[in-house]
Amino acid sequence: MKRKPVLLFAFPALMLLILAAERTATFLLGAYPSSPAMWWIWLELRPLATMFWQQVGLYLGGSFALDAAILASASILCWMACRARASAAFFLANHVALLFAGLMIAVSSHSETASTIASFTAPRGLQFSLMVDFTLKNSLVLALGAAACAYCHIAFLSEARQRTEARAIRILALQRDL
Repeated sequence: MKRKPVLLFAFPALMLLILAAERTATFLLGAYPSSPAMWWIWLELRPLATMFWQQVGLYLGGSFALDAAILASASILCWMACRARASAAFFLANHVALLFAGLMIAVSSHSETASTIASFTAPRGLQFSLMVDFTLKNSLVLALGAAACAYCHIAFLSEARQRTEARAIRILALQRDL
């Protein structure tokens, strides 16, 4: 099976697109504050990406140009990783994107740790609650991420099998020649 870089890049690109759309919606909401469509778009995208952009703004300053540079460099890095010969690069890009998506969904779901109104208790008595909001949008993002990771595993294992077969053929040829 020959891996397709576009399919490997699809999920990281989706995550970067969500981050870029949230930044764009924030900018357009500032430009058109009375537009109901801008409010709707911003309210839909805000839970997915706002915590990330708040952290970026806290540490690097709140510049849209810097945000665009971060998104552009991340997309270039992900594209290069998906086109690289090394299997670990695309594997890492997709799995980091899935972990990032899970973290964004957990943060947007208002998950709490060390809660006083917890559902369960840890062995030492620390109470915590892990509430994840599995709306259609969040479930779709996680399902796409799981499908992308499954494709990564299939591509990685098929390349490993092809390398093993090629090595076995070379060893047989060497044995025959000797």
